[in-house]
Amino acid sequence: MNDLDPAYVPRRVPVHEDVVLRSQRHRITRWGPPSRSPVVLLHGFLDAADSWQFLVDELPADWSFVGLDWRGFGGSGWQPDGYWFPDYLADLEALLAIVADDSPVRVIGHSMGGNVAALYDGIRSGRFRWIANLEGFGLPDSTPEDAPARYARWLDELAKPPRQSTYASPADLAKFLRVRNARLTAPRAAFLARAWTRHDGRRWRLAADPRHRLVNPVLYRREEALACWRRGTAPMLLLLGALSDYRVRLGERGSDECLRASFPNAMIETLAGVGHMLHHEDPAAVARAIERFARLQVSDVP
Repeated sequence: MNDLDPAYVPRRVPVHEDVVLRSQRHRITRWGPPSRSPVVLLHGFLDAADSWQFLVDELPADWSFVGLDWRGFGGSGWQPDGYWFPDYLADLEALLAIVADDSPVRVIGHSMGGNVAALYDGIRSGRFRWIANLEGFGLPDSTPEDAPARYARWLDELAKPPRQSTYASPADLAKFLRVRNARLTAPRAAFLARAWTRHDGRRWRLAADPRHRLVNPVLYRREEALACWRRGTAPMLLLLGALSDYRVRLGERGSDECLRASFPNAMIETLAGVGHMLHHEDPAAVARAIERFARLQVSDVP
């Protein structure tokens, strides 16, 4: 497909359904034949399961997939009182109880989704067969001295919540996406713009709850994340984008040496020519890396 094509045409048809996880409506997306051992797909911040379409289309046709829209994203319900990171761990556990049997699960997670998967592997060791972690390596360190200003900012934002982004059409959002990321083709940008928006009767709004943009009053404590990551037992592919600025933000923590120490079971691979949204920019290269990794897992049977 070239850059002049008007739309991205999926090769595998997605099927959406609603499930209730911990009293909250969530939308899941399935690709492939029914299976109790699907590959579980966990999207990143402000994303939705729909955008796994490009990668799913490049992975083996006999793999089944289940993608979750995290609470407050995509087609899932919104949380009026805001969002707390541990909820994603509990939502993942509830999802696995519904869509998978008791055998270890294969999981692919991007950014926030990769972070959730890596944490969960250390908390529920043995639940995953393997993890393909796309740029899910945590946030920069915070310090206790950051707390007063962070709490004050959170209180200020509660009094004046962030406004929801709207667009005259999905095409307008697609143009904006390509301005921000020149590596995104026009067909994929158009697909994402449709997946990430809903029409409210007047304009197109982002499907993600704007309350996700509220600053988190709870400081990120990287040492706690490290304690979980280092207890994980599943083989991991930590897939990085050579052009990603997210890794740069970690400073020394983002070096190969530090990442290997953080994820003892990880094989680290860096893909050339892609950034943080690597599965949108070059899904074929990401798929090839995941397939190579999966073939190395002796117990892996698609």
